[in-house]
Amino acid sequence: MPKAAPDAAYAVLTHAFDALRIHDYDAAISFFGKAAALVPGRADIRKNMAYALLKIGDSEAARDQFGEAMRLDPSDLHVALEYAFLCYEATGEAPARKAEARRIFLRIRMSSDTDARATAAAAFENIDSPLAAGIARWQQVLANSRPTFSALYELAQLAEQRDELDLAADSYKRAFQLLPERKSVLLELARVEKARGNAEGATAALLAASRGGETRAAELAREQLPERYPYVYEFRNALALDPGNDALHRELAYLLLAMSEKDQASRGDAEQEFKQIVDRSPHDYLAAAQLGILYLAGDDNALAMPILRDVLAHADQATANRVRMALKMPLLLEERRPENSPDVAPFDPRVLAERSYQAGFFKDAKRYFLAAREQNPADASIALKLGWTTNLLHDDAAALRWFDIARRSDDHAISTEANRAYGNLRPGLALFRTTLWVYPLFSSRWNDLFGYGQLKTEVNLKKLPFRPYVSLRFVGDARRSTGGVSPENLSESAFIFGAGVATRYWRGAMAWFEAGTTVSYLNGTRSADYRGGVSYAKTIGASIAAEHSGWFIESLADSVFISRFSNDLLNYSQNRAGFTSSLGGFKVQTFWSNNLTFDAKKQYWANFVETGPGFRFHPPGTPPSLAITLGVVRGVYLRNEGNPHRPNFIDFRAGIWYAFTK
Repeated sequence: MPKAAPDAAYAVLTHAFDALRIHDYDAAISFFGKAAALVPGRADIRKNMAYALLKIGDSEAARDQFGEAMRLDPSDLHVALEYAFLCYEATGEAPARKAEARRIFLRIRMSSDTDARATAAAAFENIDSPLAAGIARWQQVLANSRPTFSALYELAQLAEQRDELDLAADSYKRAFQLLPERKSVLLELARVEKARGNAEGATAALLAASRGGETRAAELAREQLPERYPYVYEFRNALALDPGNDALHRELAYLLLAMSEKDQASRGDAEQEFKQIVDRSPHDYLAAAQLGILYLAGDDNALAMPILRDVLAHADQATANRVRMALKMPLLLEERRPENSPDVAPFDPRVLAERSYQAGFFKDAKRYFLAAREQNPADASIALKLGWTTNLLHDDAAALRWFDIARRSDDHAISTEANRAYGNLRPGLALFRTTLWVYPLFSSRWNDLFGYGQLKTEVNLKKLPFRPYVSLRFVGDARRSTGGVSPENLSESAFIFGAGVATRYWRGAMAWFEAGTTVSYLNGTRSADYRGGVSYAKTIGASIAAEHSGWFIESLADSVFISRFSNDLLNYSQNRAGFTSSLGGFKVQTFWSNNLTFDAKKQYWANFVETGPGFRFHPPGTPPSLAITLGVVRGVYLRNEGNPHRPNFIDFRAGIWYAFTK
């Protein structure tokens, strides 16, 4: 009989139970915590720690440990009951906690354990009946009188506790519309939207709460938002929920302005947002100045001049000078007050830089941030701001230097943000860039497992419209029976050493050419290899890397000359349309494919059309560029001269794509 494996937590648990016997609960809790770290899958350790925490009156920590024990062992109904009762007594996020307690009692009252079933049934009835009565009462009040914030808010709270999430979300929204100053309501709406599975609705509520209004609500909302900067559609969703949020309007306006400078948005979108700000707040002269300058840049003087004249007449000196600069008028010196004047703050370039940055005057912001950097060279947050400012000014080389400085900061938040920005910018600016991609693929049509890959190092010569590179390709298969002069079965069974040039991408398209040598790994034969062509890739909508769900269309097209294929020109068009969603931690794309392949030599194996369903997913915890694709297509050969196969086929394919750039 094999010897049982030793209990890794035995010694620590012995100390924990010894401490319990002498009522030293603090020591027992400490030992239980160490044991849980050693054996994280043990529910009994969590349960004993929870009871010890109850002994010292820490019900919140006890609730968390009971919850973890319930997760590890759902069959322990008594632990589940303890957790449910503590949830019901919770004060923080009370509606959500009470709803969770109700769900647990509902589950346990259907169990086979007589005692647990009776306890859960009584608890459920004590919770559910008052909730149902309260919901009915408030609905009656709202039906018979004018809706008030209090009535709608109370109804939302009760509906959330009873898991009537649609009613809760609608009531929270209506309550917020009556009292939009109460941004904390948006936090509760976000919680309900998340419970409903409406991630976009939750993000909209959090984004609206994070801009303007209650300081505490804004802080809590920012903690729950993704680390990345919000997308334009997320700002629009938030404004649909909170149309009176001037801070949101202003931030979206400057975002659209920055994007229009990079041809990522139209100037008209930015104009429209600034116009809404000015219409709502006529005395916001910074926004008015920017709107007038945008009209002026579009040669719409009839709209621009009344606005700019109003700014010149009423705005502060700095804003008025901005308008004078746009109109090519002489600037006025700002009035200097005596330095010892008690009501004048000393010149602070950091404050002026922040104001200029928020107003979208990035050249001014850069000048002031540089002055602030001279005053305080150890402040990494200034370096980070200089990175973003120079990036918005299209000076990515300078931005890279500032991000490099900021990512060495001891402040974790600053270093994390700067490191992410540095990693995004560096590949496009480095002198040498190395890319590796691999794509193993199984095809039932050929009953074979193929392997494709390329290791390529490019030289980034910024003044040239192309990049020279050296490359090592691999094209092979598991059957090791392909290859030869005219390999038709998707495999050349060879390593291909080459050097070439590739143009920079323009609107998703690029051209390339390389010359090299093919070396067969089956027999060692060598032959000259020349290949080149044009590639195009475009994705519209929610890609698999997108944070949000939605429809997408993806088009990939290649026209490739390959000397080894009898100097043939092969043409591919692969098109997918489908929906991107999240399933658990997985990003999933369900799509329909339509593919076309044809060549100049009119060979049967290179002329066919395909159509069929498939899906692609990105597992959680894996590199961002990894994706697994499964699909099945129905294909028809367009030419059948010399075709030893049937004129049509069905092909099941499974492949894994992975790439990285350094």
